[in-house]
Amino acid sequence: MSERLDLYRCEICGTIIQVLNRGDGELVCCGHPMKYLQAHLSDEEKQEKHVPVFTEDNKIQIGSELHPMTEEHYIQFIEAISEDKKHVEIKFLAPTEQPIMELCSHETHTIAKEYCNIHGLWEATKG
Repeated sequence: MSERLDLYRCEICGTIIQVLNRGDGELVCCGHPMKYLQAHLSDEEKQEKHVPVFTEDNKIQIGSELHPMTEEHYIQFIEAISEDKKHVEIKFLAPTEQPIMELCSHETHTIAKEYCNIHGLWEATKG
């Protein structure tokens, strides 16, 4: 069963989808079930470069030291989500951009997610 804002990835073509409405069906792409993306919450080896960080100036940056951005290894998107999951902001990134997202909304975002093209989905909560 998929829940609102869950992310799934096709292991054949790389398509990533986000669920908007909860449902019981199986998500399929390229003739195969899509893989649910379980977010990493922390990892001692990679935490410095992959965990989203809420900054005091209303931004989210990836890593306490910014994640490197190269054609081979980069952050594809950053997402900010309110605790009730009713407000979402997302920024898609190119390898040439810094992995920083300025929050546009005055809503209180308490969850941040990012997707690294090599190391997958990472999540952090504000606090």
